[in-house]
Amino acid sequence: MTVVHPISRAWITTGGTGAQNYDEFADDAEITEIIRANPHSALAIEMPHRAPESLGRSFTDSLPDAVTRLTEAKADGSYTPAEQVVVLYRITSPLDEPGYGLFATVDTDQISTSADEPGLVIRNEEVFIAKVRERVALAEATGHLLSPVLLLQTGNRAPDGENPAEALHRALAEATEAAGAPAATDVDQAGRTHAIWLVGPGERQDELLRLAGAGELVVADGNHRSLAAQIGELPRFLAVITTPASVAIQPYNRLVSELTSTPEELLGRLRAVGARVEPLTGSPAVPDSGGSVVLYLAGQGYTVTLPTGDGGAVENLDHTLVERILLRDALGLDPGDKRVTYVGGDYPAGWLVGEVDAGRAELAILIAPVTVDDFVAVNLARQKMPRKSTWFTPKARGGLVLAELGRDGTDS
Repeated sequence: MTVVHPISRAWITTGGTGAQNYDEFADDAEITEIIRANPHSALAIEMPHRAPESLGRSFTDSLPDAVTRLTEAKADGSYTPAEQVVVLYRITSPLDEPGYGLFATVDTDQISTSADEPGLVIRNEEVFIAKVRERVALAEATGHLLSPVLLLQTGNRAPDGENPAEALHRALAEATEAAGAPAATDVDQAGRTHAIWLVGPGERQDELLRLAGAGELVVADGNHRSLAAQIGELPRFLAVITTPASVAIQPYNRLVSELTSTPEELLGRLRAVGARVEPLTGSPAVPDSGGSVVLYLAGQGYTVTLPTGDGGAVENLDHTLVERILLRDALGLDPGDKRVTYVGGDYPAGWLVGEVDAGRAELAILIAPVTVDDFVAVNLARQKMPRKSTWFTPKARGGLVLAELGRDGTDS
């Protein structure tokens, strides 16, 4: 029996509500400006304390505003209801092949976080618990899930020889091609067009659900939202199931502010533990492949090869080494410290360098992206990725499809 189900009661955008997810921003001021430009964006509900009129108030104190905004959006026709549906999802751009996904709900009790924990949904990254608590509070206050967890169909070959990921990708492409005009479209900040189509009960829905739930599903984006579903005791959570052919992993870099050591002291500490530090002559850029990272501070870039150990593949990932050797040991910072900003692949290396040059940060850390194959392999081995190490693109858009929560905590 599949672990993927229709959305019992969905609310479908009629346009204008689509938004980047709350955790896609390097600067909270960007959230405020987006809400200011488009008050109907779902971001105003997801991040109510960042709305222009709520600045200075806490997330908790702003939750009533989120409830009001959602109620008004449903009343003014920004969303229309639908029952027992799955939603086809296609993302297109002039430069890339189309990406496909399926909005549905997934059994929360299938989430597995370790090798000895059963389940077909693998959550792979460490999280920041404060962010999880906010997602729990938002769902409880609004009675809805506004952003999906992005689940990657792993492509494990089933006993009958069928590759679930390839079959799902083909079925989604064929279904969208045959579906006619989309129910709604939305254009994101990168110029990609996000389109959705509803699929009600019937043979096509059954087949899509079967394919979506035919293999292990890895949390590619939405680790906080999936844990929030567990903590909030929701039997199911809102998800977009996608395929490896539909996504790529971009760099996930870091900015650090308020350093307590000079550049010379920091580089000296790295050399003392066996790191190789070489000055850069050109403009700092994200490395093409793993094995070294690029640091930029005080107007100078450096290529740094951090020492590896006898641990497994995860322990020697660049992101793990940065967290352990650079942040913890050399700088004395916990990865969750407010002085560390995690910057996703939507922001190029030049933007991070500019933040340092402008004095808004003191150190930029540029890290090569993890490959999709390595990401899947680590997850299927039930090992954990370092936090904020995978920036999947394109990301599922928030505010396109909402799942209403029933009185018993289900999505009915």
